[in-house]
Amino acid sequence: MAPVFFSTLYRLTAAVLALAAAGCGTPAGVVFPPPAAPVVFPAPPDRARVRFVGQIESDADLKPAVSFARQLSERMFGAREILSLKTPLAVCTDGADRLFVADTTARVVHVFDLKTREYARVTRANGQPFDQPVGLACDPSGRLYVADSSAGVIYVFDSAQKQIAEIGRGQLGRPCGLAFDARQSRLFVADAGRHDVAVFSSAGQFQAVIGSRGTQLGQFNFPTNVALDSKGRLYVSDSLNFRIQQFDPDFHPIRQIGQNGDTPGSFGQPKGIAIDSQDHLYVVDANFEVVQIFDSDGTFLLDFGGEGPAPGQFWLPAGIFIDPRNRIWIADSYNHRVQVLDYLPE
Repeated sequence: MAPVFFSTLYRLTAAVLALAAAGCGTPAGVVFPPPAAPVVFPAPPDRARVRFVGQIESDADLKPAVSFARQLSERMFGAREILSLKTPLAVCTDGADRLFVADTTARVVHVFDLKTREYARVTRANGQPFDQPVGLACDPSGRLYVADSSAGVIYVFDSAQKQIAEIGRGQLGRPCGLAFDARQSRLFVADAGRHDVAVFSSAGQFQAVIGSRGTQLGQFNFPTNVALDSKGRLYVSDSLNFRIQQFDPDFHPIRQIGQNGDTPGSFGQPKGIAIDSQDHLYVVDANFEVVQIFDSDGTFLLDFGGEGPAPGQFWLPAGIFIDPRNRIWIADSYNHRVQVLDYLPE
């Protein structure tokens, strides 16, 4: 017993002395330090329109301040477990500093607070673990909407991540992508199981259904994601029709953007979609590992990405979200990270 006690005392004394020599605690680090070499799209000499900022792979990337007590504990008992992303599929922010990531394999929603450097996880709804969280949206009050595809329901959480409601039980098939319309306080749901888009009030009341299964304009074949522009137009990722459809604010179809193919402006597997402050449409194509950008008339403007693990490259990217500051968040699923980029307007 005595040798164990003195061994522990020796390690404790050595740890205290080492930390004292290094100073008390460590200040918070920079979440997104500037890359060694800028990564921009298009490449020079063309004017940059999209710039790589950084990435989030785990809670360690928040780089919080570390107290003297925590440093001492880690010296004595080992570092705590790092909580990493497994298969991020959807991403959104609250419009400010909180990042939400739906991790389908881990069956959780990760919550990264980039201001306070705090990390949390949402793991359960109705007292049970998530089945398959695949879609996310936030409303202006800070409420979080989580589409659980296998459960066929949208769970609603308050700003403290406490469940307060659910939407669509018995009315949805396989809900996927979500978009919240702040102007009219309603939620759009891409339903891949029923091949339509459902519309609910923020209180969960069913309001409308858009489309049905088919190949005509206004019809869908496994729609997976939705987005809204500044004019109230709705965009739907009509994945197995290999196109994006655009609707007016009254839900009348306007046009399709793209078609099946491997040339710029065409799609192999369109997934996440998002709109920037100038109503440019961004489309994630998991088949070609790129993001394509179009204007609101459907004209192809630019693409960026490519297969790989380097900054600005992707491996089966899925969801995308653009916040009010034109920051682009992309769920880079099989690289187990969220990549962060900025749109650089004129």
